[in-house]
Amino acid sequence: MQVDANTTNIKDINFKEGAFLLIDKPYKWTSFDVVTKIRKYIKQNHNYKKIKVGHAGTLDPLATGLLIICTGQYTKKIDEFQNLKKGYTARIKFGETTPSYDRETEVNATFPVNHITQEHIKQIINKYTGEQAQYPPVYSAKKINGKRAYTKAREGEEVNVQPNQITIHEMNLLKYEFPYAEFQITCSKGTYIRSLARDIGTSLNTGATLDQLRRTEIGTYKAEDAIHIEDFKSAMENY
Repeated sequence: MQVDANTTNIKDINFKEGAFLLIDKPYKWTSFDVVTKIRKYIKQNHNYKKIKVGHAGTLDPLATGLLIICTGQYTKKIDEFQNLKKGYTARIKFGETTPSYDRETEVNATFPVNHITQEHIKQIINKYTGEQAQYPPVYSAKKINGKRAYTKAREGEEVNVQPNQITIHEMNLLKYEFPYAEFQITCSKGTYIRSLARDIGTSLNTGATLDQLRRTEIGTYKAEDAIHIEDFKSAMENY
């Protein structure tokens, strides 16, 4: 069963039998934070000793938006959701870089930006449409020899990430207000928008950092239909 902002009988759902929830992930929460909270609320209100809960595609802590959570028998469907196209709105700041390619880490270099124009940006992003190899950030959840890349990076270890084959289905410039540009992006699983920001900056002969990110859709599922964590908690407790 689908659980979204329009679901009125949340507490009556058999979560062991299976459900998938459209959740609007809060800023600075990890995807695992959301899984942990959902599991806690379900167990508390259904007297379950155990319940399988998982997410269908990580969102970085500094990103917000649509996260699909699967429970019970629906955890077997996670791969199906992960393989769907993803949609994002992203704001990129030109002229600086960070080790994580976003705001998780401090600025480590600055670059000239006066040469960048809106037309220049539109020309460059055409280069990034289609299938391509993309290097993930070293501050990512990818596992390298059984250890998360971000753990190795934070501990000062050398991190050698291998490229992913990804597809950018569509990328449009929504707004350019120096030194920020806002984009609408549709892409395949495995795409790092942070890496895309880095690559666009390099192609524009400057640096670039992902300043904001929101996942707006997964396949036909929309963030506007997602339920907030606190609303899910209240519905479970008060229905």
